[in-house]
Amino acid sequence: MAEVVLGRILIATDGSEKNRAALDEGIKIARAFKSDLYAVYVIDIGTFASMSGDIPVGDTYQMFHAEAEQAFSRIKSLAGDVKVETAILEGHPAAEIVKFTMSKKIDMIVIGTQGKKGLERLLLGSVAEEIIRSAPCKVLVVK
Repeated sequence: MAEVVLGRILIATDGSEKNRAALDEGIKIARAFKSDLYAVYVIDIGTFASMSGDIPVGDTYQMFHAEAEQAFSRIKSLAGDVKVETAILEGHPAAEIVKFTMSKKIDMIVIGTQGKKGLERLLLGSVAEEIIRSAPCKVLVVK
C-alpha cells in the first residue's frame, strides 16, 4: 500500500463556530503527519457589489480583515505547537482557494460544509462543492 504524504495542508475558514470541526480535523491531521499548515480566509468581493450604498466599503473591508485575524488567532491557539501560516485572500472564494492551493502545492484542503447563517451558509456549501470539483489535490469536507 502506498504511503500517504500530506506535507502541506490548507484549512479554509470563514471564522464561524460551525467551521470548528473542520479546524479541529485539519489541525489533528497536520499534527499526525507533521505537515505544514496553512489557513486562509477569503474576502468575497462579490459581497461588496451586493451591499447597500449606505454602508461605507472601507468599513466593511476593515470588518472582514478583523474577522479574518480573529479566525487566525483562534486557529493558532487551537494548533498549539503546530505552526500555521495564514493568508487573507480576495475574490471568489472557491477560485481563490484553488489558486492558493496550486501556488503552495497543497496536498489536502480541509473545509467545512456549514458556515455562517442564512444565505452565507448556502454559499459556503456551494464553495465547498466548487472546491471539490476543481481542486488539484485531496479535499476533506468536515460536517
